[in-house]
Amino acid sequence: MSHLPPNAAIFSPSVARAAASAAKDWSFIDTWLSKKFQGRKPPPFERNPDTLRALLAVANANEAADEERTLVAKLESDTLREIQQQQQHQREVENPADAARQAILTSLEENLSREGRTALESMASVSVNLGMAFATPADLGQRMVALAAQASELEQMQARVAVLSRYVENEVRSVQELAKELKGEQYRPASHLAKQNLEMQRKIKSIAAKLPELRDKVTALASSVGMPNPTVEQVRQEEQAYLDLLAQKKELDAQVKAFQGLPPDTDQARQELEALRTELRRVTQRRDAVFEGLVERETPKKPSRPQ
Repeated sequence: MSHLPPNAAIFSPSVARAAASAAKDWSFIDTWLSKKFQGRKPPPFERNPDTLRALLAVANANEAADEERTLVAKLESDTLREIQQQQQHQREVENPADAARQAILTSLEENLSREGRTALESMASVSVNLGMAFATPADLGQRMVALAAQASELEQMQARVAVLSRYVENEVRSVQELAKELKGEQYRPASHLAKQNLEMQRKIKSIAAKLPELRDKVTALASSVGMPNPTVEQVRQEEQAYLDLLAQKKELDAQVKAFQGLPPDTDQARQELEALRTELRRVTQRRDAVFEGLVERETPKKPSRPQ
């Protein structure tokens, strides 16, 4: 009835039957779409007779395909069950011991208590998870111990990684604080540095422009004067002469040091030198007198002979 206006009145029984059939079909389509979309809302579409016919055709085809797939799956399951039964019967015929063992195991499994069945299922689940086809309790125990050791190593590695992560985070925070500090006013360049930089660049450009001219002048001067080309023997001789001059300078410095403190005038220096000589003679005479007195005092006197 989507093709009819909302306020249209229905007077014909055939139209009423068609409307009821369409409503039933739309209800089937809505149910089918909700199953296919699994609770999600299907995308919006126009509800008209053409869309209804197309959706009914798709739904019928899908239902038919599902029925065929169900029949095929049931047929395959029945065939597989028959093949397994035939193989079981063949094994029982070929190997009675295996058949008896299988029967005993089946009987044991059927007569297990609830705790035993739970333990058996747990062992089977652990074996499947560990990838062990024929697992024994000892093998399971060894694998469990190995897994526990591996889990302990992983926990230690996780702890070390956590410590390293905290260290990296602290370093990142330190670097961020340092970067924030470097962006502060304290580390901003002075305002006159830009002008000074431009001035230095202008000077460098001017000097660089003069370099070719200076190189030409140096080349011309070298060609006109002639650059010396000394040999090793000449260098050695010059070095020896320099060392001789240094030794002579040291001797002259020692001689000049003896006259250090004298006035620069020659006459005054001579007078001061004579005064020093007179003082030296006086001190020498006093030394001799003191020495003679010490000798007379220390010399033993001879006893006088009686007359």
